[in-house]
Amino acid sequence: MGERAEWLDEHEDEVWTGFLETQVLFWRRLAQQLQQETGLSEPDLAILQALLAAPGGRLRQYRLSGVTQFEKSRLHHHLGRMAGRGLVAREPCPGEERGAVIALTDRGRAAVTAALPRRAAHIRRWLTDPLTDRQRADLIGISAVLLAGLKGEEAAGAAGGEPGGVPAGPAGEGPAC
Repeated sequence: MGERAEWLDEHEDEVWTGFLETQVLFWRRLAQQLQQETGLSEPDLAILQALLAAPGGRLRQYRLSGVTQFEKSRLHHHLGRMAGRGLVAREPCPGEERGAVIALTDRGRAAVTAALPRRAAHIRRWLTDPLTDRQRADLIGISAVLLAGLKGEEAAGAAGGEPGGVPAGPAGEGPAC
């Protein structure tokens, strides 16, 4: 990339400000609504949704770090709080003294299946419904371009792995102990 001016020009600043304000307000409002309506935070919901989609409702803890973008210690503590609320359970990993599997409990399954329709309604209300079909298609394309660039930089920095240097596994991969 060539060198550019230190400051954003007027148009770049307009793009940045619009993007930032929209993201901040959207995520704040979504998080507040979900917390009020379901008692779940967005990270809770992301973890529960990943477990719901996983074979047997179980994943190794390091697989969940990519879902939340939490560092190892923060994820460990968050999962401990979720376990304390009965949403997930830590299970030993057979054959691995220090390994653990995070399992979706019945309570967690009930919570996520009740929360996902509410989350979908909010996403429709604040993101997809206000846009025309063309604007939604444009947003998909713009997001793909930005995400590809970010993932490319991340892969170059982490030698092709997920955040924290954990290699990505096959889609739908369950707990390999």
